Amino acid sequence: MSKFESSIKQIPYPQQAVYAMLSDLENIEKVRDRLPEDKLQGLRFDRDTISVSAPPVGQVSLRIVERDEPKCIKFATEQSPVPFNLWIQVLPVTETTSKMKLTIKAELNPFIKGMVQKPLTEGVERIADALAAIRYE
Repeated sequence: MSKFESSIKQIPYPQQAVYAMLSDLENIEKVRDRLPEDKLQGLRFDRDTISVSAPPVGQVSLRIVERDEPKCIKFATEQSPVPFNLWIQVLPVTETTSKMKLTIKAELNPFIKGMVQKPLTEGVERIADALAAIRYE
């Protein structure tokens, strides 16, 4: 099992506010204007699933498979060139701030791992940066 983790991101909002926003994917509508349209095409989502065409990867669909309020949201791929799981962990720092880390785990053979290691590492970090920049109000 290969594991890719983002750095820990500090978020100037309480844990519960961050969890509430991220655990309902319909909230993506609130931040849609901040997403890079050239990198994400055909973005579709509902409360539990998100689907996007991400060149050069292709179509990727994720479904929330577990919610552990208020600290963790687990996703599994429904469609992806490389099946993987994604965890978003949110922990309190103070009553008004929290921290977040993203983790991707995937079964990768050595050949595939060599090809996707750099893009997955960079991708998980960019997703974490984008999630840390959201206004959780």
